[in-house]
Amino acid sequence: MRVTFYGVRGSVPAPGPSTARYGGNTSCVGVSLSDGSLIILDAGTGIRTLGNELVKLPGSTKAHLLLSHTHWDHILGLPFFPPLWQSETHLLVYPLSSDAQERFQRTIFDDIHFPVSANDIPSRIEFEKPTSEDWRIGSARVQRIALNHPGGAQGFRIDDDDGSSLAYLTDNELGVENATQGTRDQLAKFADGASLLIHDSQYLREDMPDKLGWGHSVVDDVLELGVLAEPARLALFHHDPDRSDDALDAIGDHARHWLREHSSETDLVVAREGLTLVLG
Repeated sequence: MRVTFYGVRGSVPAPGPSTARYGGNTSCVGVSLSDGSLIILDAGTGIRTLGNELVKLPGSTKAHLLLSHTHWDHILGLPFFPPLWQSETHLLVYPLSSDAQERFQRTIFDDIHFPVSANDIPSRIEFEKPTSEDWRIGSARVQRIALNHPGGAQGFRIDDDDGSSLAYLTDNELGVENATQGTRDQLAKFADGASLLIHDSQYLREDMPDKLGWGHSVVDDVLELGVLAEPARLALFHHDPDRSDDALDAIGDHARHWLREHSSETDLVVAREGLTLVLG
């Protein structure tokens, strides 16, 4: 399994000189499975760069798009995904309820927010509705889990037949008293022993309590999850749009020191655009 980060910011794109190293695009991660299947995690503005790469490849594009939820920063890039405008493209979108699917189509491709309606898109788009909490995509088993985020969100675990595994848990607030979903214990079990755990780490302890209830996690809470889940690698993700490259460097240094102090063997990664990790 190969995992590439195309967008790592949360909430809103943050281009500019102070974010150039880690990147300013919003959430999008490309996952290439051992059988060649392509999974795309979220359709933030980073999906445009992924699409530019795909249209340069020989043959047609087939991709499986897994959406954590449909807040703007996770879907805004889809109209600008170049393969969408090629008739030979086949895009399968998972796993939205009927209401979410209707809102998704109506909000993005409505002739008001974008000049092309859903009916005029030339590519073949299918909305998949798995009947259980796990299903197959190519060479991988995919599982989902409910997260703690306003309006709801879902995380995914992808286990490839080559033995590699990825847990993608973004837009989740850890450490909330009396939470019933997206808790540390639930997610530690879900992500147990993953080759790579990607988790929302938008906030620092000093951002609280002002950001309490916003649906995003404090870095130290994510590190505690990492100690419990024991992934081979832990990627801090969904960076605050106001967090500069230098600030993210400092967060990375703090996180590595914290993990060493807690005798964790997990490798710490601060996600940045263009970073590719080969798992397994």
